[in-house]
Amino acid sequence: DLCEQLLAAEQNTYHNTLLALRGFCSLHAQDHQGALQDFQRVIEHDSPHPNSCIKALCGRGLIRICGGSNYLTALDYITACQLKLEETIFTIKSYVPWNQRGLLLKVLQEEGQMMLQKKRYPGGSSASCQKKQTGLCTFLTLKVDAPGVFQLASLLVELDSSDEASRLLCADALYQMGRGEEAHRLLALALSRNPQRAPVLARLALLQLKRGFVYDGNQLLKRVIRTGDSSCLLPILDIFQDEDRKLLQSHCRWRALAILKGKQEAAAIKEAIAHLSFAILAAGGYAEDCLLTRARCYGRLGQMKTAIFDFNAVLKEDPRNVQALSGRGFVHLALRQQKEAVQDLISALKVEAGAVIPAILSLKPEAQGLVTGWLLQHGRATLTELVATRDLPGEETLGDLLTMAKALTKICKAAQHHIFYTDVLMANGRHQEALEQLQEAFGHCPAEDFARARLAVLQLQSRNVAEAAAPLSTLARRDEKDLAFLLNFVDTKQQQHLAQAAAQEGKVLMRGHHYEKALGYHSLAVLASRDSPRCLRRRAACLMHLKKYQRALKDMEKVIQGHGCSSPKTRAGDHCCQGFLLLALAEEEAAVQHYMQALQLDEPLALGTITNCPGRETLTKTFHKVAQNNFEKQRYEEAWKITDYGLKIDKSPELQRLRARLKREASSCSIH
Repeated sequence: DLCEQLLAAEQNTYHNTLLALRGFCSLHAQDHQGALQDFQRVIEHDSPHPNSCIKALCGRGLIRICGGSNYLTALDYITACQLKLEETIFTIKSYVPWNQRGLLLKVLQEEGQMMLQKKRYPGGSSASCQKKQTGLCTFLTLKVDAPGVFQLASLLVELDSSDEASRLLCADALYQMGRGEEAHRLLALALSRNPQRAPVLARLALLQLKRGFVYDGNQLLKRVIRTGDSSCLLPILDIFQDEDRKLLQSHCRWRALAILKGKQEAAAIKEAIAHLSFAILAAGGYAEDCLLTRARCYGRLGQMKTAIFDFNAVLKEDPRNVQALSGRGFVHLALRQQKEAVQDLISALKVEAGAVIPAILSLKPEAQGLVTGWLLQHGRATLTELVATRDLPGEETLGDLLTMAKALTKICKAAQHHIFYTDVLMANGRHQEALEQLQEAFGHCPAEDFARARLAVLQLQSRNVAEAAAPLSTLARRDEKDLAFLLNFVDTKQQQHLAQAAAQEGKVLMRGHHYEKALGYHSLAVLASRDSPRCLRRRAACLMHLKKYQRALKDMEKVIQGHGCSSPKTRAGDHCCQGFLLLALAEEEAAVQHYMQALQLDEPLALGTITNCPGRETLTKTFHKVAQNNFEKQRYEEAWKITDYGLKIDKSPELQRLRARLKREASSCSIH
């Protein structure tokens, strides 16, 4: 009321002062609208009174905090400080209530920090300034720079000299103003009060490096590392100038590499990781060489998932980075994650095999063996699938296999690697290169069976089929799957000739009782003829001589499954053979069933075969045993059937007695 009476008087000597005072009265009475009108009239006056303007600016700043306009609040207080710092301090202490002063200081600290970090983009004016560009309005539109923030920070220090955040803001502003020595003195004073404060140590470290005091900078960085608070660098880096960030990055990287060249103990590696982390932060979060080096360090410490995270960060920016791909592949190798390791290493080899091969060779022998084994396994499986389907995809897949095969021969000159390389060349249709590669690795007359077989396939056009069959039959005895793979490179007509030649040679060898050698030729005939029943029967006969009944049984099962158009005589003979094999394997019930089918199809042939082997008496005993077993289980119909067929083979007294018992049982049931 008093202010209104004085303002109503005709004398206007203290008009602005009275408006400012009335504004604060309205503010304390929670009349923000009335207070803002009074403060605006003072600020927009054509001939403003400095002290009154400072009061109005401070008051308007408080109102803006309530409206959430923290940035505009900071602008008001910076402007007030630039007019007269002492008067601004006096106004805050006199007019701002103590319970609002803490919030005000915190807001001003945060806004000042963001201005230095360039997270604010000053240059705009308040709404009142847009309406009228007079008095202080022109001043308020000026860009807020480091000197303005310094004045704001000085205000905060004067208001609370014990507040560290205000001192750091002051030091940061001095740094951006180029007054490094003053910033250093201010930080040194703050450090003397709290020697373990990471934000202070980090700022001092940068200033020492900037001044050329490398040793002091190193010691300060070590102290930051010991605090375990590397995150303190994040807000500071937004304040550092570009050249100083680069200085910190290069220094930390150099320091990490120097540490890694020395001791390889866990503590030293952890220190190197900390320096690399500082370098990465200084680079803005991405520094390829530092990320790669840090990932390897994490790998040495056994922190595999963290290592993969760093490799992924590099690959996100550069998916074809060879070091990141191979490095991540080695981490998967250490974790025994075969699929992931193979994928990464193949991707790396595709980009630059010359860089990946030395990296693999630098591994321990055990790890090298694991890598080459996994790569060969994957490559062989892929190639086998491609060749077997006879639907070779684009050049990309075969090109990848070729790159992998070349790399394997350079990593380890094992025979299997050279053979794989030869196979890939053959799949690519480069037969002359495959021949040259094979002869270079194994000579013109290879001793290795796998190499001799491939030489035979490559020279099949110019060689006698019988000559080519010899090395292929040897391979058949060692690895039928590999022979089946190789035959994919032989055309249908040549395969037919091979099957005929192999079958003929197998027959000759069996006559001479050379069953092992004959088995190779018969296996070649089976594969080359694509499971011809005739070839399967011959191989089964050879296997029976070698007493390999289980394998022979599998061949005869294939023959019987393909009985569609065979004559009854042929089918009867096959069932007799199957029955004999089952007897040899002690599967008597199944054997009896096959002999019964043979008797049903062609009884004279079946009886003749049985007479030769296993003999009528022997087989009759088996029939009696199986029939007796069915009788005891009250399966009378099946027992009668088996007994009946057994008596066709031989009139055994045991079978006759069993049939008599079955007839007696028939008095109570009907047997058909």
